[in-house]
This record gives sequence, structure tokens and C-alpha cells, in this order.
Amino acid sequence: MPGLEADFTPEQIDRSRARKRETTPLRYASMSLGLLVPLVLGFTPLGAGLVRAAGRVAGGGWIATAVLGAVALELVPFLLALPLSARAEVVNRRWGLSTRSWRLFAADAAKGFAIGAVLFAGASFALYGLMRALPGTWWVWAAAGAAVLVLLLSFLLPVVVEPLFNRFTPLPEGPLRQRLMSLAEASGVPVRDILVSDASRRTTATNAYVSGIGRTRRVVVWDTTVERAAEEEVAAVAAHELGHAARRDVLYGTLAGAVGAAAVVCLIAAALQWTPLLDAAGVDHAADPRSLALVVALGTVLGTVGGPLRLWVSRRVEARADGYALDLTRSPETMVAMQRRLAVTNLADLEPHRLTVVLFGSHPPTRARIAHARAWAAAHGLPEPPGLR
Repeated sequence: MPGLEADFTPEQIDRSRARKRETTPLRYASMSLGLLVPLVLGFTPLGAGLVRAAGRVAGGGWIATAVLGAVALELVPFLLALPLSARAEVVNRRWGLSTRSWRLFAADAAKGFAIGAVLFAGASFALYGLMRALPGTWWVWAAAGAAVLVLLLSFLLPVVVEPLFNRFTPLPEGPLRQRLMSLAEASGVPVRDILVSDASRRTTATNAYVSGIGRTRRVVVWDTTVERAAEEEVAAVAAHELGHAARRDVLYGTLAGAVGAAAVVCLIAAALQWTPLLDAAGVDHAADPRSLALVVALGTVLGTVGGPLRLWVSRRVEARADGYALDLTRSPETMVAMQRRLAVTNLADLEPHRLTVVLFGSHPPTRARIAHARAWAAAHGLPEPPGLR
């Protein structure tokens, strides 16, 4: 694989390294905090005490304890992580990546907390309601409910949640829209529309994505991408997203997530039968809503263990979408140019440590994606995309 100097200037490499020195500690601190807080609350009586105190606000019944306890367990890590989030915002502003006002930062944080708290409170109410109503088979229904919730959210997020954060408008008529719709037609992917998100309210970074299933499926391109990238590069980005749609990556990812959620519920149910765990958490039996902190801790452990596998699958899916885009556009030079632009504009880590890729990498590293485009060109008898020199 050619060195970084083949595709990036010394100044671009230095900027990537400098930003990496600032963001890496924040990234690992955030991950550590997200793991440590649930474990401390769940594997000690602290979490049970917090849930009980929250429930007493509304009388202390099981419903109040389950619902308000969930809100409390959502609030504590949110507040503890807020300084790190604010620090990351400061860093992103200094590097010119964030355009958010502090008012918008606060609004985004509040919306994110509110959505998470409502979903978690509803899930907690359903979980402990099942435990009380069906003590012998609650875990079967809870596993099925978790799977259904994942499927439901995949339909609802694009049309209910995403508009709470961004405005989406159809890509205006013109050469770019005609080109992207022609790409969609050539791919055979039914696309009702291509939307533009007002991402510039928050960032200078460029991106695009596909979300939803069936009638809610849509290809979304950030307005920063439309405004800053060349037309052929926007087409390459869209072709990558069409690759996800053509291979039904969102559908299969959602189904895998549903199966995974059901499996996690089953494993948690089994763990809740172990008396030493309940004793450590300060609860007598699993059906006591005070055990919610323990449920969260167990889910966190399982999510952390399974995280690297999910990311490995994600990197393979993204690489496959890159291959689809190359097959569709047959322009490896444009793909290389697009990857360079994304890396430079988004100040990507050009030399990620292997552990960083394992723990955080949802996409292949930039160098690997550029090498993929060059290998595709060689395999198809096309000229190798040139470097900077």
C-alpha cells in the first residue's frame, strides 16, 4: 500500500495527526465513562438505590419505580458525559468542523436525552409488567418485544426522529439531480427521492447515508457535500449509498439487530437467575424494578463484548458498498478523489491505530478505501488513479 504522501500533502497529514492527538483521549474517555458508570450502578447497590429514590417521587409503586428509575438511569450518565461532549464541541470548533451555537448544542443534547429517556422508560415499564404478569415466560415475550422494537424504530427513525434534528428537502432540479437519478435507475434501486439535509447548521463535514426500509427508505446527502464536492464526487457518494440499498444492507442490518436484541434479552434473563448478581446489586429478585440498573449493566457488558464484531461486519459492508459504487460508476479515479476529499474535509485519522479501528471503526480506514479503488482499477484493466505527484 502506498504511503500517505502519495495521496495527501504534508500539511494535511500534520493536521490529521494534530487533531488525532486532541480527540483520541476524548474518545477513549467517553468510551470508558460509558462503560464504567453502568457497571458501578448495576453491580453495586448504588443503582438500586437511585431507582428506588426516583420511584418514591411518585409514590414508590412498581410502575413509578420502573418508569422514573429508567429516567434517572438515563440522566446520570448523560450529566456525567456532558463535560466531555462540551469539550469535544470546543475541539471541533477550534478545528473548524462545528458550526453549532451553544444554544443548538444544548437543544440537540436535550432532544437526544428526551428521546432516549422516553424509549427507555417505555421499555422498562413493559419489561417489569411482563415479569409480574408472566413470571415463568416473561423473557420469551420480552425477547420478541425487543426484536419488534428494533424493526419498528428502523421504520420510524427516518420519518419521526431525524426531522427533529434536521430539515430535509428534495435535491433541486438540475444536472446533479438528473445524474443521481440516472445512477439510481442504472442500479435498479427504486428511489422515490434524494434528499438534502441541512447539516451545515452543525458542521462543515461532508457525508451521505441511506436509512429506512420500504416506503421510508431514502438516500440523504448532506448540503455540505452538495456545495463543496464536485458533481462526479457527489455521484460517487450517492453510488456508495445506492450500494447499501441494492444489497438491502439496512434491512439485513435491522434484522440482525432484531435477532441480537432478542438474544441479549435471553442472556440477561439467564443472568438474572444468578443469586450472587442480585445480591451484589442489592435486590432480592429480578422482578423488582430496582434491578433495572443491573439489567443495564448486563446489557452494557454484552454490548461491549459484541461491539468489535458489529464494527467488523460494518467495515465489510461499507467496503462492499465501495465495490458496488466502483462497478456502477466505473471511475476509480473519482472514488479516490472522493475519499481524499472526505478525509481532508472531515479531518479523518489517516493513520488509525489497529485498536482504534477495532473499537471505533465503522468504515475501513481511508488508506484501505483508496487502495480498494486502485486494486479495482488494476483488476478491470483501467489506469491506476494517480497520486498527488
